[in-house]
Amino acid sequence: MRNATVTSVVPASRDDVFDFISEIENLPKWASEFARQLKHDQDGYKVINNLGELHFEIRADRDTGVIDMLAGPTREQMAIFPTRVLALPDGRTAYTFTMFQDPDMPDELFDSQHASLQREFENIERIFA
Repeated sequence: MRNATVTSVVPASRDDVFDFISEIENLPKWASEFARQLKHDQDGYKVINNLGELHFEIRADRDTGVIDMLAGPTREQMAIFPTRVLALPDGRTAYTFTMFQDPDMPDELFDSQHASLQREFENIERIFA
């Protein structure tokens, strides 16, 4: 299974980065291609993008800095995207996001989603510059 990890180091505190990324309402502010629109209904949150409408959930643990993001066409089919916020010794913060290629996902789609994630990390860098 192919995977790809994107990491950015920003000049901000771990708490500030964690609070921003773990707040689901902030998703469209940085993941602007994945979450072109975010909506909330009785079933929870959904993102709308060029692939359609996906259920979306964030499970965050402040103590570890882990922010698991889950997305899928149904609640039962959500894939996990593990991310982590890590304080660095120099006062900056690293944010890491790993994505995995589903066995049925074409290489071209995985590559385009990885490129999109890299662009979205540029948004994070701008936000915390």
